[in-house]
Amino acid sequence: MAAFIINGTTYVPANSVPTGSRAVVVVDRGWIFAGDVTREDGRIRISRAVWLFKWESCGFAAVIENPSKADIRPIANIDMPAGAEIFSVPVHDQWGL
Repeated sequence: MAAFIINGTTYVPANSVPTGSRAVVVVDRGWIFAGDVTREDGRIRISRAVWLFKWESCGFAAVIENPSKADIRPIANIDMPAGAEIFSVPVHDQWGL
């Protein structure tokens, strides 16, 4: 569902607002994962993880807004060095599940 504007104020669906630690994490070598992210001791741990495998006919921003446009696959929890992260995007708690 898209945002809408009333009297100059933009409203978005509550389920599209990041509320916790879930994020889409882009890492080196082109891998893209999503999950509940914990960063400590130079490591990134992603639980309830999914792998953003591929998408077509839209850009990355559209996939973040609507994950049903992508091929998202379950994957085991991830533990990687913090230096592998290129960037991350906070997402709502059920993104990609």
